[in-house]
Amino acid sequence: MKRVLLIEDDLHIKELLEIHLKDLGCELTMAMDGVVGYTLAMKGAFDLIILDIMLPNKDGLEICRDLRAHQIYSPILMLTAKSEEIDKIMGLENGADDYLTKPFSVREFIARVKAIFRRVEMSKDKEEDAGKIQVADLYIDRSKRSVTCGEERIELTPKEFDLLYLMASNPGKSYSRNRLLSIIWGYEFEGYEHTVNSHINRLRAKVEKDLSHPEYILTTWGVGYRFNDDLTISKN
Repeated sequence: MKRVLLIEDDLHIKELLEIHLKDLGCELTMAMDGVVGYTLAMKGAFDLIILDIMLPNKDGLEICRDLRAHQIYSPILMLTAKSEEIDKIMGLENGADDYLTKPFSVREFIARVKAIFRRVEMSKDKEEDAGKIQVADLYIDRSKRSVTCGEERIELTPKEFDLLYLMASNPGKSYSRNRLLSIIWGYEFEGYEHTVNSHINRLRAKVEKDLSHPEYILTTWGVGYRFNDDLTISKN
């Protein structure tokens, strides 16, 4: 049974989503206040957090950002009544896995929820057969989803880890921003290339010793990004 946290202050939407999430067999926890919802998210291990942006006391973007800052990596589906591109971009850059703009159909909502559950299960299946990659001082363990540089553990968000592992597994291969969006975020987010740039910049800030001369994640001008294939890479 999937554990789902729904943080939504619109009573009609809350009741509608409650019915359909329970029909999917989910164990549901609900909150209508941002601070209450954030507290619940910090305490519980949820398979999915459905998070409205416009909430009393603490908005959804702030909740999302703070959860990721505290290494709470449950998948987050953001709901927003706003249609501006900046809100969607901010949601993705703050660590959301997907978003829906109100009004949305119940069918689309269910499809998005099922897609997130499928991606999580596929990720778990891959991790069971996952290997390890060592490049210079950088050590990547997919089964533990951990990255260390020398003796220091590097804390990465799920998307940052997936980006690093994908490129390190295919050194020298250049990925366009659209291709990375498709692979890492699960389907096309056409027009959100800036999200990839933001994640790559944060990833570099964590793994590179000198940001002015990156050692691991290189830019392929006019294309996107690649992992440095001039380094000795060992896999097992």
